[in-house]
Amino acid sequence: MKNLLDNIEEILLMGPGPSCVPTEVYNALSRKTLGHLDPYFLEIMEELKEMIRRIMNTKNNLTIPISGTGSAGMETSFVNLIEPDDRVLILINGVFGMRMQDVASRLRAKVEVLEFPWGTPAITEEVEKKLKHESYKIVAVVHAETSTGVRNPVDEIGGILKGSDTIYLVDTVTSLGGIEVRMDDWNIDVLYSGTQKCLSCPPGLAPLSFSDKAMEKLNARKSKVPNWYLDLTMIANYWGQNRVYHHTAPVNMLYGLYQAIMLILEEGTDNVFKRHSRCHKLLVEGLSQLGIKMLVEEPYRLPMLNAVCVPDGVDELSIRRRLRSDYKIEIGGGLGPLAGKIWRIGIMGHTAREENVERLLMALESTLYY
Repeated sequence: MKNLLDNIEEILLMGPGPSCVPTEVYNALSRKTLGHLDPYFLEIMEELKEMIRRIMNTKNNLTIPISGTGSAGMETSFVNLIEPDDRVLILINGVFGMRMQDVASRLRAKVEVLEFPWGTPAITEEVEKKLKHESYKIVAVVHAETSTGVRNPVDEIGGILKGSDTIYLVDTVTSLGGIEVRMDDWNIDVLYSGTQKCLSCPPGLAPLSFSDKAMEKLNARKSKVPNWYLDLTMIANYWGQNRVYHHTAPVNMLYGLYQAIMLILEEGTDNVFKRHSRCHKLLVEGLSQLGIKMLVEEPYRLPMLNAVCVPDGVDELSIRRRLRSDYKIEIGGGLGPLAGKIWRIGIMGHTAREENVERLLMALESTLYY
């Protein structure tokens, strides 16, 4: 029987995720599997929680990786905190804000949205104006909008909500590990991420943290959490001191995340952020020389996810296909109203190397002009 795994090629992953995975992480994934209640594995779990706290800049007790991708982190956050008729405000300027709206609506929350044009950030003054006249159980926003390459002013919005009863919920799937995230300093109550972007671990886990205020709301629920698998009242008992069995943790994936975060901490987070910034600047300069413009204005751009305008007359899909087939490079296309209009170029985590950016620029020039 032919084994299709034998023919997997090494592709330079420069799309919106996943990112390239370091050899050390692959090696960690191949370590001997332990039982999910094994005493030594429990030691690894404890240290992993502390490592996640360090990159999130939080002291929250409930800081754990959820067994599932970043979308599971999103659903965990909402399903544990929303009860029917709760008022929720979602700030939307891209696909992943829309996903928040969808999830909250399915939980029968009274969802309102404050929308901003795709390719532009949420405007703090408009958020402040909205909150002066309305109160909400939850305000939610995406820090790094993967569909547009926009960085939202999460810290400023947190300042508006400081001291209020509102739960502040933030998606950091694309930002964590690539730019600064300061959960406690920015007054964030719920934060979730994913492993496959700037953490440079294969997809499959969702680092998540709940503040004491968020835990108080969870514990004060009038009804059970409507999703058994993502119910933090039970999951917390497995990750806490009691180690009460809930589900079989993905042991080897947790090894991988442990190693991935260790690599970030060993390099130093400031150095990691500078590396992303350098690669971003190199990319922008190279694209400019090719006559290619960026979608997002400079102050609001993400370094790790770059929305690039497709030149007039160019078939964006054919270019992506040729990059993949001829140069073994993956980049992403646009979503929603930006479909066919932009490329999304990721320089995340282990992918954020100057040699990778230079390789892409040479391949893009050859594909476009020769």
